[in-house]
Amino acid sequence: MFGMGMPELVIVLVIAFLLFGAKRLPEIGKSVGRTIQEFKRSMKEVSSDDENKSESKKKA
Repeated sequence: MFGMGMPELVIVLVIAFLLFGAKRLPEIGKSVGRTIQEFKRSMKEVSSDDENKSESKKKA
């Protein structure tokens, strides 16, 4: 996962816990999840738009 092993992931989680506290971590996780989901959706839309443009150029 992103070139990170289990030890690195644990270190990142511990640092996040220390910086933000236990109460804010779930909120931050939800926010990051939504952002990633929106980004993926946008990438699919751009990809499908590019495919539609190339298909219309082939037909012309």
